[in-house]
Amino acid sequence: MTKTLLGTAFAVAMGGTAAFAQDTCAERGALDVNYCDANGDLVADTPTDPAKLNDPSTLVFAYTPVEDPAVYADIWEPFIEHLEEATGRDVQFFAVQSNSAEVEAMRSGRLHIAGFSTGPTPFAVNLAGAVPFAIMGADDGQFGYKLQVFTQADSDIKEMADLKGKRVAHTSPTSNSGNQAPRALFPGLGVVPDTDYEVTYSGSHDQSMLGVVAGDYDAAPVASEVVDRMAERGLYDPADVRLIWESDPFPTTSFTVAHDLEPELAEKIKQAFFSFKFEGTKLGEEFQGVSKFIPITYKDQWAVIREIQANNGVEYTPQGLAAN
Repeated sequence: MTKTLLGTAFAVAMGGTAAFAQDTCAERGALDVNYCDANGDLVADTPTDPAKLNDPSTLVFAYTPVEDPAVYADIWEPFIEHLEEATGRDVQFFAVQSNSAEVEAMRSGRLHIAGFSTGPTPFAVNLAGAVPFAIMGADDGQFGYKLQVFTQADSDIKEMADLKGKRVAHTSPTSNSGNQAPRALFPGLGVVPDTDYEVTYSGSHDQSMLGVVAGDYDAAPVASEVVDRMAERGLYDPADVRLIWESDPFPTTSFTVAHDLEPELAEKIKQAFFSFKFEGTKLGEEFQGVSKFIPITYKDQWAVIREIQANNGVEYTPQGLAAN
């Protein structure tokens, strides 16, 4: 299905669902009409009606769209086994092809646990009832990644102002480090996307980086955690590129549960994350510098992301997500 058709189908599905929603909620903030936020924590409340709780015999888990879903299914296998033991449920890994598909899957009830990329997380929260509770971090509690801008090693681009008149790869409209943060931060560095340089959407961080290496793009803003993993796997030679700027840290992928899971099950899932040890596993090998899952809240850790998106006029609607 094309991105346009996917976005249209998602919008129709959401509109149809909303049409049947009982609007009995007094407080919901930016949340879709199907959700309520009585306690003001900016995420969907657990349904108070037991009939609306979901208690699936098989849990479906998805990780944010990546460059090689088959590889990541293998990488997540140790964690899935741990999750099965902790919950007493079968767990199925669902390889998603796009942020829109991942959000739609949780909204429709087909996805129960998911890792959403930084930028799409607010869409998942507001459109699909995702409840972020964890993030990958180090033993000292530190977490996050940086927005980095790379060009070719032999490029004449030495600083951000040199991007003027160039062809620069952004990843996708909803991506934080790949688009939203550059649009919010770069004007203060003397360069305005779409005005001072041509923006071309590559589709992903890995495609942006590989495009810079190949000379398809003059430069690209990318997420440090993605390009670091690419280099570790030999997907590009760091000697072929040069870093010209990087930001302060942003939060990484949020790990979420669907808002309507039976509370005892949701708690078992959360504890499975917090009790998982990365050391000696494929997951630990893939995510260097990470040793555990750290508790977070959407209200606190995603405040800077919401600010960036607000500065860019982002609205958490099906149309905004479909642009991805």
